[in-house]
Amino acid sequence: MEQTVCHIEDLQPGEMMESTLGKHSIVVCRASDGHYYAFLNRCIHQGAPLSKGKLCGAPAPTDNVGEYNFEKDGDILRCPWHGREFDVKNEGRMLVNEKYKVKNFGVSVENNYVIVYN
Repeated sequence: MEQTVCHIEDLQPGEMMESTLGKHSIVVCRASDGHYYAFLNRCIHQGAPLSKGKLCGAPAPTDNVGEYNFEKDGDILRCPWHGREFDVKNEGRMLVNEKYKVKNFGVSVENNYVIVYN
């Protein structure tokens, strides 16, 4: 199954939108590097609609205790209910525990349209 979800200009890097793939609600993200990613629009924790969250960055520890760097701006999908964070460029894996991830879908760009598929 495949579905055309938007024109490439409908999403800028760091933006996301809700769409559908068959009977599934999905969230389509455009990462900071301009690549598109698509995920089931449900957080794995308690089912929050991820499209109501935000695409942002996350703090990363440094060698100095209590000091952090902000990184991956526009690549982290944050759940609106409890702040769970998923890396869109790493198959939607959770930042704090990579063994958990949001279901992802294939994405292609054809004739300037974004297509999501199983």
